[in-house]
Amino acid sequence: MSIDAVRDLLPAYAKDISLNLSSLANETLLTEQQKWGTFLASVHAVGTPAVVRALEAQAATVLSPEAMNAAKAAAAIMGMNNIYYRSLHLMHNPEYQTLPARLRMNILANPGVDKIDFELWSTAVSAINGCGACIDAHEGELKKHAVPSTHIQAALRIAAVVHAASRIIASEAALAA
Repeated sequence: MSIDAVRDLLPAYAKDISLNLSSLANETLLTEQQKWGTFLASVHAVGTPAVVRALEAQAATVLSPEAMNAAKAAAAIMGMNNIYYRSLHLMHNPEYQTLPARLRMNILANPGVDKIDFELWSTAVSAINGCGACIDAHEGELKKHAVPSTHIQAALRIAAVVHAASRIIASEAALAA
């Protein structure tokens, strides 16, 4: 299974999404690990089974087992953090921002891959999950490491297109059921 398998599942009305998937699979700004880790973290953040299976299979041809694990870990930890920190950001009572999170986040200290790669994946997942506070925090870390804006944008583009493809495929599957 592959990007092409995902493209084959998309209906004609989603031609732009299909074309964007193809373009992003050939993206050259990011390293192969950064690119496919972003695809993998993003697809796990959305969780549409057919898309997860297809993109995970393709990512496995490029990523090491450690990178596969780290990309999935980015989706997992951001799934928790994005809800928590987005809530703090949205709440009018500033007291909650002064309280310790008391949530385990050990993976952030040692993700098993280059910190920049993990931060790119975390940024992409945070965008999917809609947490502005987390997007800003991870983008700030990337900027500290001199990652160009075009590279961060590439990760965000992958997140956006994976999200769109996944939601379309899920909705079409629901109609067919």
